[in-house]
Amino acid sequence: MAKAEGQVYEDDEELDAELEARRRLALAQIRQYPDVALKMAARPVEHFDDDLRDLVERMKRLMQDARGIGLAATQVGVLQRVFVFTPAKDEVAAIVNPEIVERSDETDVVEEGCLSIQGVLVPVERPLRATIAGRDENGDEVRFDLEDIFARAAQHEVDHLDGVLIIDRTTTEARRDALSILRPRIVLS
Repeated sequence: MAKAEGQVYEDDEELDAELEARRRLALAQIRQYPDVALKMAARPVEHFDDDLRDLVERMKRLMQDARGIGLAATQVGVLQRVFVFTPAKDEVAAIVNPEIVERSDETDVVEEGCLSIQGVLVPVERPLRATIAGRDENGDEVRFDLEDIFARAAQHEVDHLDGVLIIDRTTTEARRDALSILRPRIVLS
């Protein structure tokens, strides 16, 4: 059974060879830390056209193949305010120019992962509930009242659009540990 950890599904069972190959191919198309695009703020989307719809479809495929529950346009090198995510079990949606219009006072600290920061889980405190509003890829208004992991995923993706990563939202110690994992190592042979 898969469980969500931040932006990533963690599986108890191994993927078959084809699904693992698709996952690796998808991850190869997602920008990885320390890519500068991940720290840049995205611009609002002004045109709801075929290019936007194509981007959304590509992002949905990448997110699903990578076994993720969310993917922001900045993670594929596109500086537009759009992300795809799983707002409920077995559902995938896009939200363009998202705004978090409400957050609960009640928070929880959960270890989050990220498709752009492979191999790292860090504790991040976020509100348990959030309401997010924006438009879909066709320009129609959408609004999601989200709880638990679905609220966490949407907030994670909005952070991406603002150039904020999970390592920016965690404790000093967890950030230091994560950066030590991410830092390139010199290999002497």
